[in-house]
Amino acid sequence: MIRTRFAPSPTGYLHIGGARTALFSWLFSKKMGGDFVLRVEDTDRERSTDESVQAILQAMDWLKLDYDEGPIYQTHRFDRYEEVIQQLIDNDQAYYCTCSKERLESLRNEQMSNKQKPRYDGCCRDKRLSPGDAENMVVRFRNPQQGVVVFNDLVKGEITVSNSELDDLIIARSDGTPTYNMTVVVDDSDMNITHVVRGDDHVNNTPRQINIFKALGVSIPQYAHVPMILGEDGKRLSKRHGAVSVMQYLEDGYLPEALLNYLVRLGWSHGDQEIFSVDEMQQLFSLEAINRAPSTFNPDKLSWINQQYLKTKDLYDIVDLVKQRLQKDGISLDKDLDISSIVDLYRGRVKTINELADSILYFFQDFGEYDAKAAKKAFKAAALEPLQLLYGKLSELSSWNTEDIHAVIQAVTEELQVNMGKVGQPLRVAVTGGSFSPPIDQTVAKIGRRNSLARIQRAIELISSTQQ
Repeated sequence: MIRTRFAPSPTGYLHIGGARTALFSWLFSKKMGGDFVLRVEDTDRERSTDESVQAILQAMDWLKLDYDEGPIYQTHRFDRYEEVIQQLIDNDQAYYCTCSKERLESLRNEQMSNKQKPRYDGCCRDKRLSPGDAENMVVRFRNPQQGVVVFNDLVKGEITVSNSELDDLIIARSDGTPTYNMTVVVDDSDMNITHVVRGDDHVNNTPRQINIFKALGVSIPQYAHVPMILGEDGKRLSKRHGAVSVMQYLEDGYLPEALLNYLVRLGWSHGDQEIFSVDEMQQLFSLEAINRAPSTFNPDKLSWINQQYLKTKDLYDIVDLVKQRLQKDGISLDKDLDISSIVDLYRGRVKTINELADSILYFFQDFGEYDAKAAKKAFKAAALEPLQLLYGKLSELSSWNTEDIHAVIQAVTEELQVNMGKVGQPLRVAVTGGSFSPPIDQTVAKIGRRNSLARIQRAIELISSTQQ
């Protein structure tokens, strides 16, 4: 059975690069009817935090990247790593090393000054040291000195590395804790991982890990190293490019399915298709179709994709998200308030849930200022009389409903013998602060008598003051 894994280190939040790796691994396992395992690589005790663990789990949950097993924590498996390290020592496939940091640093400086690749020189390889022979000993893997490591990367193709290029890496630190290259081999073997999908910054680790797999006599997984994501300036993606926590995209009003759609297109394609449902992703995705070249993160493209999802997602779900956003912003909403018609009107004009919520705030609270362009165009001297007549007639209405408000607006246009735009647009800017809204009679009805009249009066006073 196909088994993939996503193995983040909880030293920070889940970012775009990690989320894409998780998605690719998840899609492959789903397509192949396999299992997807979540493993938390938390052996870096100084940098790993519970807060980061929870942030990763929340992001996976929000993106709906469900896992069949996990989360499995490496810190719960130290006894297993110690057992395997001792097995390697007993089989003369690993050895103790007493080289000090000062010696290693001096060796590195010397090699670099000679334009050599910095690598451990095997000083302790044949010393046959035992525990207790010295303080602060580490354990190194006895890497083969002859031959080559060859593996077929499912993205990059065949990769060949000479063993002479690889040094004897540390697999246990002086405090006994295992290192990354050791734990990942043990975990992938014990968890029967068949395919490892990860960033291509791990390509250099793969030959080392393969040699450990071989030393243990266990099956070696297939590898797919995914090219990195770059910013639009061609440099490695960072916070200045928008590489924020995945959960920040929730805060910014993006939909999880839109973010997944954007991520799957970062380095993978299916013809010219841009929009993919999750089902389509699972059906069409393949590791071999991943582009070998780095991808470029484009925030505008992400916003465009999010906009497409806002237009087509079930209206009920969009309304619910808008209500959540409004309530988070301190807007008190009647539980039974139906804002679906308002949301439906605006969702084709905005890019995020936040923009949508901001666009309809005028229904629930007074706005601080008018849209400058809209006010300049609508609040000319000729708008004063229509607004005054509207104020007077609307004030006299015995019932406040769309039909009666429409009749008032129609009556004012007939009395002044002007078209609807000369009356409706000044009224729209007066009560909404901008130049766009649902039909103005519906808008005024929803805003309510008290707020509508107060806003019309405010506009009258503004226009009057500019005419003096």
